[in-house]
Amino acid sequence: MTPAEPRRAVLATLLLGLPRLARVQPAWPERPITLVVPFGPGGIADLTARTVAQAMSATLKVPIVIDNKPSAGSIVGSAAVAQAAPDGYTLLLMSNANAVSASLFRKLPFDVQKDFAPVSLLGVFDLALFVATESKLKSVRELVEQARARPGKSTIGSIAVGSTQNLSAELFKSRTGIDALIVPYKSSPAVLTALRAGEIDAAFEILGPMLPQLQARAVRALAVTSDRRFAALPDVPTMREAGVSDYEVASWNALAAPAKTPPAVIEHLNGAANEALKNAAVQQRLLVLGVRAQGGTPQQLQALLASEVRHWGEIIRAAKIEPE
Repeated sequence: MTPAEPRRAVLATLLLGLPRLARVQPAWPERPITLVVPFGPGGIADLTARTVAQAMSATLKVPIVIDNKPSAGSIVGSAAVAQAAPDGYTLLLMSNANAVSASLFRKLPFDVQKDFAPVSLLGVFDLALFVATESKLKSVRELVEQARARPGKSTIGSIAVGSTQNLSAELFKSRTGIDALIVPYKSSPAVLTALRAGEIDAAFEILGPMLPQLQARAVRALAVTSDRRFAALPDVPTMREAGVSDYEVASWNALAAPAKTPPAVIEHLNGAANEALKNAAVQQRLLVLGVRAQGGTPQQLQALLASEVRHWGEIIRAAKIEPE
């Protein structure tokens, strides 16, 4: 046997194995992807997921099927994804609700920072502080002054204890130092009804669903909670502009996969998500919902999630909300 013959034998073996490797590692994706949305149909998260998923499907060349699994704290849907095969075919519509749940519940069936592989941020949306149109309160300053003049008597509505809206109200109390009663309701429509009936002085609610109420002049917005004014409401100040220092709250939606999903799959998903978010039609559709399209890298989403877990944990502890 000549010196070259062993090398030729090894090369022949490798070449014979190539078709088998191709069968073991097919191109991804080759079948539909399921995107689990841990909220009910028709809400901000659901509509954001459907808008972005449709555009991603065009890039990935496979359907993305929305699977709604609503539950308190997004736990049921998130657990389903955490336990799914890490092959890129089951994804999670992650949100700040996941960050809140880390401190709001004593025990979760997953670790939000360890059991998911971040893919990309999808969008950021504001909350706002509202009053009824007939309210005598014309600014955040007037609301704060009223609360200080009547300790314990001013009322601020929100949905359930531990929700982003409720914790935004708690943060408002903390940053302004007022003694006000935060009144939780079962649903956003119930908050709106109470506000318009004069049962509460003000309310924190997600801005997007309230836009029709603003346009109908059923309510007024005193301030938005994020770090910038909302494009469709240029005259409404941010909370900081209204005089509440160190106040910033923004809700967000993102895309995540089970931990240990192959990096190549995460990269592919990230590219498709960011491509979708550059689409002008997608951006316009999200803007109508009150959502600012915003992508990014998996590393940026990981950093955001860690920051949000710390941020909401501090607010929950300061509000003395006992974990469930």
